[in-house]
Amino acid sequence: MGTITGAPSLVPTLPGRYYTDPAVFDAETRRIFERSWMCVGRADAVSQPGRFLRTEVGGESVLVVRGRDGEVRAFRNLCRHRGARLCTDESGTVGTSIRCVYHAWTYGLDGRLVAAPNMRRMPDLVKEDYGLHRLRAEQWLGYVWVNLDPDAPPLAAQVEPQVAARLSGLDVLDRYGIDRLGAATTIVYDVESNWKSIVENFTECYHCPTIHPELTAALPQFRSGYGSISGGGASLAEHVEGFSLSGKSARPRLPGLLAEDERLFQAIVLRPNAFIILVPDHVAFFRLEPQGPGHTRVVVDWLFDREAMAADDFDPSDAVAILDITNRQDFEACRRCQLGMRSSAYRGVLVPAEHIIGDFHSYYLDALGDAPATSQQPTPADTCEMGAP
Repeated sequence: MGTITGAPSLVPTLPGRYYTDPAVFDAETRRIFERSWMCVGRADAVSQPGRFLRTEVGGESVLVVRGRDGEVRAFRNLCRHRGARLCTDESGTVGTSIRCVYHAWTYGLDGRLVAAPNMRRMPDLVKEDYGLHRLRAEQWLGYVWVNLDPDAPPLAAQVEPQVAARLSGLDVLDRYGIDRLGAATTIVYDVESNWKSIVENFTECYHCPTIHPELTAALPQFRSGYGSISGGGASLAEHVEGFSLSGKSARPRLPGLLAEDERLFQAIVLRPNAFIILVPDHVAFFRLEPQGPGHTRVVVDWLFDREAMAADDFDPSDAVAILDITNRQDFEACRRCQLGMRSSAYRGVLVPAEHIIGDFHSYYLDALGDAPATSQQPTPADTCEMGAP
């Protein structure tokens, strides 16, 4: 990304209340998280019939389960009788049916009501009318994506334009074969930051020379502060063999990659809650789970070729270490911003190296729609025009 000319060098960022106000977060929950395709977990977590994962999408508890027919389905996690939560564990096995522990209403893995105590005495209880509330679910890149909005376009309509814009075409992502990779390591980070700050941080590299010595040693382009997730990627340093803390790579490049991918670092944000980092021998997949205006759970999977993982000498720790260090540096910076955004004096700006964040702000404000209700009185800075120059 080059220097922007013919435009203001300082562009206002979102007002602080957009990162701290519970009313804004509630509006995001309704208008973004509950109307978008949200990445909720690995398809491996529901690899067999009866396997389930429980997650939160917006303000809803969601149950994802694989049926006896092999199909992955998503349901609202509540019994149709009195609303009891069906599953409280994060994952596990329900067996051949889903049974409410309160009054034993029992549902098939396809969500149909199959049994209830004294059902013969309730002729008006029609099984077909009291199945679990089903949600839309799709699988892509080895992950399950769920949408609470029954009228939303298919997942492809949300993600494919983003991939095409950032990676110069869908074929680039296809070459990494992400759906065929296995998760060697997963780390969960509890970040004391608004989810938007984490997206913004991932989008720009103005901060890279300041807080990421390990990352910039591997990717010298990022020392300029102008590294970004825009198309083309960044090249590994000449002395570096692979994207790892030591700079070594003990694994061959992923099957399907071209020679031109051999030394590239590429990354993409898939709004609203996923990031992907692509390097020659592995992929890192980030999933954001917004918990509140100042708290985000970030789940990161390090994905490798399954044959490489089966080798006796397979050890992902070196590759995991460089990104884990980078993540912790980033999340501490986001935490510090979250503290500062509470100040009544906060008036943030974007410098030219960060103008790409304006694209995210444009998406965000469009998705949010009308200005959300707020529990705080707006200041003059809250009424400024937002977006990219």
